Amino acid sequence: MIVHPNAKINLGLNIVRKRDDGFHDIETVFYPIPLNDVMEITRDKKTSFIASGIDIPSNGGDNLVMKAYSLLKQDFELEELKVHLLKVIPIGAGLGGGSADAAFMLKALRDYCRLPLSNDQLKTYAAKLGSDCSFFIDNQASYAWGRGELMKPLDLWLKGYHLLLVYPNLHISTAQAYSRVTPKAPPINVQDVVTLPLEEWKDKLTNDFEISAFEIYPELKKLKDDLYAMGATYTCMSGSGSSFFGIFKEQKELNNEMKKYSHWWVEL
Repeated sequence: MIVHPNAKINLGLNIVRKRDDGFHDIETVFYPIPLNDVMEITRDKKTSFIASGIDIPSNGGDNLVMKAYSLLKQDFELEELKVHLLKVIPIGAGLGGGSADAAFMLKALRDYCRLPLSNDQLKTYAAKLGSDCSFFIDNQASYAWGRGELMKPLDLWLKGYHLLLVYPNLHISTAQAYSRVTPKAPPINVQDVVTLPLEEWKDKLTNDFEISAFEIYPELKKLKDDLYAMGATYTCMSGSGSSFFGIFKEQKELNNEMKKYSHWWVEL
C-alpha cells in the first residue's frame, strides 16, 4: 500500500494565553496543501522502517511513524510490516510533515489490516502522537484552539489560487519561537477573518510567531515583503516557522534572491 501524507499551512496563529501546565493556548486555521511525502507499507518477516529523501532525526522506533504503529499494536494484532518513507516535506518548517506521516500511518494501518476504527477513533490515537496530528485524519480546513488539538471543520476553499511555499533552510526552535511573544487575545478571531474576502486578510490574519522570527532572523521579514512585492494577495509564516507562503491569483516569476531558497508552487 502506498499513501501520500500532505503538508498543512497555518492561516494566522494567535498565542492567546499561557496555561498553568506550562503550555500555551493558541488559535489558528489549518489548511491542507498538496506537498506530499510518499510512504509504502508491505508485509515482511519483521517490522522495519527505512527513510530516504530529506534526512530525518531518527529511523528507529522513536520516529512518529513507528510510534503510530506501536500505538495501534497495543490494542490490535498487527502484521509485521516494512515501512519505507520518502521524505519531501521539510522538517521543522511549520508544515506538520511528521504529524502527517503519523496520521497517514494510522489510516493506512486501519485499511491495510482491516481494523474496525472510525475516523473519530483514529483521532483519539492521533492526539496521543502530537497536538496537530489528528488534523490529518479528516484532512480538511479546520479551526484549531487549545494547544492546537481541539478542532472543528470550516467551510473554507481556496481552489483556483496558487500557493508559493518558501523554506529558507532555517530551524526555529519552539523556545525561540515563544521567547519574544506576549500572549494576548486577538481583536478578531481567526475563524472570523477567514470568512472575509482574501484581499482583507493582510492586516487582520497574523502569526504571532513572526515577532520572534523577524527579530532573530531579519531576512525572514524581507522574505515576507518580497512575497507581497511579487503580487501575493496574502502571505504568512506557517506555524512556528520558518517556512513562508504566499497566496497568488496566478503563478509569478521568482526573483534571484528567492530562488536561493527551497520553494514549491502548488495549485490549491
